[in-house]
Amino acid sequence: MDKLPMNDVPMLVSAINFLLRDHEFDTLDEICNHFNVNRAALEAKVATQGFEWSEVQHKFW
Repeated sequence: MDKLPMNDVPMLVSAINFLLRDHEFDTLDEICNHFNVNRAALEAKVATQGFEWSEVQHKFW
């Protein structure tokens, strides 16, 4: 994956959860650093469609 699908929130959430599930990255911070995305801005963007980060489940839901 060359970049995150930032213009499509459901696809963005799916892509991030996929990368974590398949152990491409260990943390959301690693994903943000790799794709040069501000984590706070990313979390705010997905929150606009009702998604939130779960540290316990280690994914967006």
